[in-house]
Amino acid sequence: MLMPQRTLPDGSAIPALGLGTWRMGERAEARAAEILAVREALRMGYRLLDTAEMYGEGGAESMLGEALRQAFAAGEAQREDLTIVSKVYPHHASARGVIEACERSLQRLKLDRIDLYLLHWRGEYALAETLAGFAQLQRRGLILHWGVSNFDVADLEELFALPGGSACAANQVYYSLGARGVEFDLLPWQARHRLPLMAYSPIDQGALGGHPVLQRIGQRLGVSAAQVALAWVLRQPEVIAIPKAVRTAHLQDNLAAAELRLSANDLQALDAAFAPPGAKQPLAMI
Repeated sequence: MLMPQRTLPDGSAIPALGLGTWRMGERAEARAAEILAVREALRMGYRLLDTAEMYGEGGAESMLGEALRQAFAAGEAQREDLTIVSKVYPHHASARGVIEACERSLQRLKLDRIDLYLLHWRGEYALAETLAGFAQLQRRGLILHWGVSNFDVADLEELFALPGGSACAANQVYYSLGARGVEFDLLPWQARHRLPLMAYSPIDQGALGGHPVLQRIGQRLGVSAAQVALAWVLRQPEVIAIPKAVRTAHLQDNLAAAELRLSANDLQALDAAFAPPGAKQPLAMI
């Protein structure tokens, strides 16, 4: 399939659907299966891979790095076709700390560049410090773009008011049918600023797969409830989704969901079951 694309603020293309690696890299006995899952995803056509130094305390990055090494050696993917995303801990996000953290991530990933490097959430360091680190990483060619994660509107407004702050390439937040709060103000703000929203846990960690309304819609369309939930997130042109999957069937289902189109009646039924926000809500986080 031809993967739908989104556009970063500088005009660069990024896949609309990627593979998340949260909860990977935590258990040595699962490592081989996780490496195989990443390689299978690449063979299927996944080109966006999301990780973080927090995931498994570097374990997910190490697993991903080995999977990429094997995939490149086997000709299953080429580095220039991939978008690799990782994130820095807030307590590493000083001007110097973010550089050192990125260098460690690159060693684990076995790469010479991270395509999109995110501040995982806000911490003790001033945003200007983190931006200084990001700028130096860009000058050195160690990262291509930088962005943020778990930022609400007030955080983004503060960021964009800083010199160079409007170069932010993406904001990754929890967004799903079960967590629609961002639709009230954050998603419209990002759309106005042409800032893509990366949705993590877009299927509520699988919980939406058991919802009867989603199951009814899926039954009519010949797909799973989880695919309906993912298609709902991906229907919006400014949203990127990064569900985690290890099993072959789930990888295939998620990929197919990127092509699924929901009707106006489907969307109405989902609004009735999962009410859109009528007021400002605290940013959902897992």
